[in-house]
Amino acid sequence: MAKAKVRYTCQACGDIRPVAYGRCPACGAWNSYVEEREVPAAPAGAVRREGQGSAPVPITRVPAEGHARMTTGLAEVDRVLGGGIVPGALMLLGGEPGAGKSTLTMQMAAALARQQRTILYLSGEESAHQIRLRAERLSALDDHMHLLCESDMPSVLEAIRGLKPDFVVVDSIQAMQDPELSSVPGSVAQVREAALQFQQVAKRSGLPVVLVGHVTKEGTLAGPRVLEHLVDTVLSFEGDRYRAHRLLRTLKNRFGSTLEVGVFEMTGSGLSEVADPSALFLAERSPGASGSAVGVLVEGSRPLLLEVQALVAPTPSGSPRRAANGLDPGRLVQILAVLDRRLGLDMARADVHANVVGGLHMDEPAGDLALALAIISAARGVPLPDPMVAIGEIGLGAEIRRVGQIEARLHEAAKLGFSQALIPRGNLEGLAIPASLSVHGIGQLVEALPHAFPASPDADRS
Repeated sequence: MAKAKVRYTCQACGDIRPVAYGRCPACGAWNSYVEEREVPAAPAGAVRREGQGSAPVPITRVPAEGHARMTTGLAEVDRVLGGGIVPGALMLLGGEPGAGKSTLTMQMAAALARQQRTILYLSGEESAHQIRLRAERLSALDDHMHLLCESDMPSVLEAIRGLKPDFVVVDSIQAMQDPELSSVPGSVAQVREAALQFQQVAKRSGLPVVLVGHVTKEGTLAGPRVLEHLVDTVLSFEGDRYRAHRLLRTLKNRFGSTLEVGVFEMTGSGLSEVADPSALFLAERSPGASGSAVGVLVEGSRPLLLEVQALVAPTPSGSPRRAANGLDPGRLVQILAVLDRRLGLDMARADVHANVVGGLHMDEPAGDLALALAIISAARGVPLPDPMVAIGEIGLGAEIRRVGQIEARLHEAAKLGFSQALIPRGNLEGLAIPASLSVHGIGQLVEALPHAFPASPDADRS
């Protein structure tokens, strides 16, 4: 069989050439040409494949093929996926090296194998002996799990056709290679072609496939951007080798929400699900320390309590520094401006460092009040009353704006033993307050000071 012809396409402007150029003659972009397989045009009179050239039909006449989701047996994974794995779904899992992507996929495969499902674990980077050792450590040995250490795409597709598995793991997509393309494994053309072939297999046979992907030094998924458009679900496994816990998030999900988060803890025997992540993130909090406040973040349907820390120190230079870890730097600058102009807290000659403990990212504005109180606490050297949570968005006029899912946030705080809560006054109407929680509604940031710093002589400063 003759090899398919290849061509080179500029990813910046779409210019097509028979050979690659260092600089595109059409648009001037450097190193933008990638190798692509040239698909020959169908000859006149050729028989069309099934599904091609069909007439449009009303959407109400399209048969509703309901497929039950496959539960993995890992509640945190099922939560993030929206209730389980959809048949025929093509999923992409990315994460930093050492985060535990192979561990997670091995435990998913083992959980499905224990349900008497046939699993095919494809590895193009490790030997069978290495994978066997990992499976022993994770207690993942099962006769229903089949292992294939192969990177040649025709051989991989032949194995899938012969085994007819119920679930496939590809570790990793960057290791797969199509011999009809002359480029090396991991190149843009190879990654895209391999992903396209796995997509065709998944959609034609209803076979769910997980592609493990590498990430770049910037933390984004390696390979062509089209890879993320080809798949149904993009999962991000966050964490590093220096922290025990890991977070599983969805960046894209055609079958469910992208707001859910799964929490795991890395142990010697693999990943352990964390049923109560709020307690985990607050476990090492020091009561009575200044510059610390607790907020409540909502990830999907799950409220999470998190600690926000701040450190305010005199700047050694004329340009004060603002450092933010786990939150938007622009949000930190905005809160500092409100504190300076509305509360008279002089931040112009101070370095401010803000941190969300535990590697979490505080993306929603409901954490504004906790951040502001942590900064005020650090600047004054006075701790907040313990235990207290602060919930609310801060506007440019220092007004405290209402937030969503307030009852779920308060019940989570009460469950963990918090006795006081500062919330927006607009959320008080019709609110069912837990009996163990004393809730204070505030309309302006200055109104929070008597509650947050009751012993401070200027707590009621306006």
